[in-house]
Amino acid sequence: MIAWQGATEPSIPAHQLPALVLEYARGRDASLGALLRNTDIDPDPPPDTRVAPAGLLQLLANALRTLDNPETSFMLGQQLLPGHDGAPANALVQAPTLRDALSVLCRWHARLTPLLRPRLETWDGVAALYWVDSHGAPGIRPALVEMHMTAVVALCRWLGGERLPWRFCFNRAAPRHVEQHHVHLGSALRFDCHFDAMLIDAAWLDRPWPRGSALAAGLALRAAEGEPQRPPGLLAALYDYLLERVRTAPALEQAAGDFGVSAATFKRHLARHGTHFQAELDQVRTHVALWLFFAQRADNDAVSRYLGFHDVANFRRSFKRWTGQPPLLLRTALDGAFAGAVA
Repeated sequence: MIAWQGATEPSIPAHQLPALVLEYARGRDASLGALLRNTDIDPDPPPDTRVAPAGLLQLLANALRTLDNPETSFMLGQQLLPGHDGAPANALVQAPTLRDALSVLCRWHARLTPLLRPRLETWDGVAALYWVDSHGAPGIRPALVEMHMTAVVALCRWLGGERLPWRFCFNRAAPRHVEQHHVHLGSALRFDCHFDAMLIDAAWLDRPWPRGSALAAGLALRAAEGEPQRPPGLLAALYDYLLERVRTAPALEQAAGDFGVSAATFKRHLARHGTHFQAELDQVRTHVALWLFFAQRADNDAVSRYLGFHDVANFRRSFKRWTGQPPLLLRTALDGAFAGAVA
């Protein structure tokens, strides 16, 4: 049975990210009542108190609305990593290379970045760290992405001693003002993509970092393996599940059974997360198609066969439904983003 954590189940230590958001917002004179509205969060929690992801997402939404400042998500991101969650945070601090740091981040995302799930892909001299929802947050998704990308950029600059040449793709239209993006992320920005990703020349992955220690990182990793595991959020677990089975496209009923619930219950869970099963499957298929286009230079026929379509015309129609664009047009539009990641 697939392990997962519901958005309404208390799982995030109150003294970590929830406390960070409260401290930051209150330091800018935000009303405590406005921040805590509809969150069920105690502003002065007892030790070991845990907060539900839904409550934390509501707290973030309240903070973004109350502060009404475009820098809020970026400033929170500056403080997000390495965090204070035991051995995984220690392993992140001691990471000897970018590859090691990203490996830790992806392996222990449920503890280090509980609201978004990072995944790392490498191909043909390019490394891509892309982000998918863990608990569903369509209303503040852009801010969450900005926050997490900024966190990785800031962590790498601290551990590596220099600002790395990341490039950024966003699954959103360009905002009216991009000044904060330039300040915290740089100028290599591309909007209207169909994924939220950070791209970099893969040669940066294994350059030694001056602050890192392979020995200390190894000890921290062994300690982390011995600590209780925190299941991923429902959407993060479903993404991984569908990615492993993308060639056979499992039906809702099969997925529900593997997640230990009935199809009707699974539908209700997904609805509470602001999504539905077909949307999650289409997202995974879109991402896999994009990786095949760029990582393997596959054509429409090859991608169509890989994803189990009976004919390429059906694939083209489906791809346009997923993305709003035919494959050839989207490949042309995104080619510069991937090619530009290689120095």
